[in-house]
Amino acid sequence: MKKIYILAAMLAFGFGATAQIDYEEDFEFFNLGDVSPQHPNWRTWGQPAGPNENAQIVDTQAASGTQSLEINEEAAPAGIDQIMLVTGNPSSGTYSLKFNMFVPAGREGYFNMQGDLTPDGTTWVQHLNGGNVYFNELNGSPGEGTVDGTPGQTFTFPHDTWFAVDLVYDLDGETWNMYIDGTNVFDAPQEFTFNQDFVSLAALDLYAPSANTLYYIDDMIHFNGDSTTLSTEDFTAANFSVYPNPVQDRLNIQSTNAVDAITVYDVLGKVVLSATPGIVSPSIDMSNLTSGAYLVNVTINGSSKTVKVVK
Repeated sequence: MKKIYILAAMLAFGFGATAQIDYEEDFEFFNLGDVSPQHPNWRTWGQPAGPNENAQIVDTQAASGTQSLEINEEAAPAGIDQIMLVTGNPSSGTYSLKFNMFVPAGREGYFNMQGDLTPDGTTWVQHLNGGNVYFNELNGSPGEGTVDGTPGQTFTFPHDTWFAVDLVYDLDGETWNMYIDGTNVFDAPQEFTFNQDFVSLAALDLYAPSANTLYYIDDMIHFNGDSTTLSTEDFTAANFSVYPNPVQDRLNIQSTNAVDAITVYDVLGKVVLSATPGIVSPSIDMSNLTSGAYLVNVTINGSSKTVKVVK
């Protein structure tokens, strides 16, 4: 128990708020085209089948940099059905997803949260958690969105401009709130229960429900806590993502810029590994470390960020 307290203290105070970012993605180091083959956090609903279900990395829209993720109307409603796995499948505490979204005028956006993990390599099993979230459903309500959960909600959002979305989940109370550009758009928290009991936050389903669908996602963050407490500096200073997590042997660090330094700490705060790779998207060998939780601090262009990794 003492080790857990020390780790919690390091996360809360030793490294600041950025220590709680589990995954951060701006799509800048992806190739244009299908997203799923390029990172293990992404898969299609029909995996291993369903190649037409892949959302697309494009350079036609971007909230930052030059690339984003496009969910379009091709073959809808049997087309794009992109699953983004939530890091660590959290089941208690507060957990958030934060991203930027763009819905062109005359078009529709959509997502839902899945509340139980489906094993890799098999077709996803529906476990809807908190309702379907539509932005201008069927192009019938421009600038208006709906949630069909309990108690249900309508809200407003802007077309033709990027807007920030924070999804904040109270996993113990089994309710959630959504913020658009920093404002809570729910009159009351929405309940998780939607025909099935909550197990864990498993995945965000980015789906194209109709021929009206076209929207873009950028700057995705998985945050162990309330993401509305993050400042811009917390998630733009050193952009990278790590995988696989949990790790067995080599931990890969994907980045747009060269990584200056990597430092791995155990739960007691002792440095157990360090490297100065000086290259883009390096990896570090963790095969000789014992099972447990570690903090991996990555420095890029003088800015540092720390993420928790489990072995």
